[in-house]
Amino acid sequence: MKHRTPWSAALLCWLLCLALLTACGGSPAETETAGSCTVSISCATILDNLDQLNAAKADFVPDDGVILPETELSFTEGETAFDLLQRVCRDKGISMESSWSPLYKTAYIEGIANLYEFDCGKLSGWMYSVNGEFPNYGCSGYTLQDGDVICWVYTCDLGADVGGGQAAGDGQQEGAST
Repeated sequence: MKHRTPWSAALLCWLLCLALLTACGGSPAETETAGSCTVSISCATILDNLDQLNAAKADFVPDDGVILPETELSFTEGETAFDLLQRVCRDKGISMESSWSPLYKTAYIEGIANLYEFDCGKLSGWMYSVNGEFPNYGCSGYTLQDGDVICWVYTCDLGADVGGGQAAGDGQQEGAST
C-alpha cells in the first residue's frame, strides 16, 4: 500500500476543485428570447393630487409624471410582469422595493422611484395594467406574452383615478399595488 504525502493530497484536492469550478464556471447558456413587450412607469396622477402628497416626496415626482417612458424590452420564457419590473428598474437605476404577500401569494410593490404606498393619501399605491386591463391578481402571477404593453401607474384613489378601480376593489388592505 502506497502512502501519500500531505502535499500530494492537497494538490489532488486543489486540482479536483479547479476542474469542478472550471466545468461549472463556463459562460452562461444563451437564453432564448420568447418575445418582446413594452413597459412604462408613471406617477402622473400625483400631479392632480399634490395637496395629498407627503411634502418630503415632492422632489421625487417628475414634472410630467413619467418615471420611465414606453420602453421596448425582450423577455424569456416564463418571465412575469414582476420579473420585468425588477429588471428594467435595475437596468435604468430606478429604485424599486417589493415584498412577498403570503395572503395573495405574489410580490407586492411597495415603492418605485422613492414613491411608496400611502405617500399621496390613504388609498395610494402602485398598480399595473396589461394591454389596457388591470388584472385582479399580483404582478408575479402574470406571465408575459409577446406584444404585451405593461404600464405601472401610481394611483391616489385605489385605482379609480387610473381606470383600475375594479382590480383593486377586492378588499385588498395592503394598499393599491397588485
